[in-house]
Amino acid sequence: MKHYLYPYQKIVDLKHSEKTQAEWMLSSALGKLQSEVDTLKRLNEERLEWMERLQSAAGGGIPLMELQNIQSYVEYLDGSIDRKTNDVKHARKDVEVNQTNLSDKMKDEKVWEKAKEKALHKFMHAMQMKEQNELDEMATVRYVMPAR
Repeated sequence: MKHYLYPYQKIVDLKHSEKTQAEWMLSSALGKLQSEVDTLKRLNEERLEWMERLQSAAGGGIPLMELQNIQSYVEYLDGSIDRKTNDVKHARKDVEVNQTNLSDKMKDEKVWEKAKEKALHKFMHAMQMKEQNELDEMATVRYVMPAR
């Protein structure tokens, strides 16, 4: 029996590669999101520590300059937290975009795989019909031959 070669195999391979690339992009976006979330968490913890220092320092007798330095650093941390919160939002949006892209690529690949399967079934059916016709012809020839 003849070996089946799908004429659009390169497209099927390309769609598989595109899906794999989309998986990598999603993985990268998830890694970046996790990194941003971890950094935001660390900044919030650091801010909490410095707020506790500021409160305990305000109750004690430390120089005003020291209090101002702590307050300035807390304000700097607040700005960093705001920027990092924005970075987390962007990273989440990037993850959503990559998830949608991956979903589209998976659907596209599945469509091409189904088309390949249908073409293979059609080929197999044609080959079976051809074999059956050949067998029928041989049976007819054998049936007619002894009659001579």
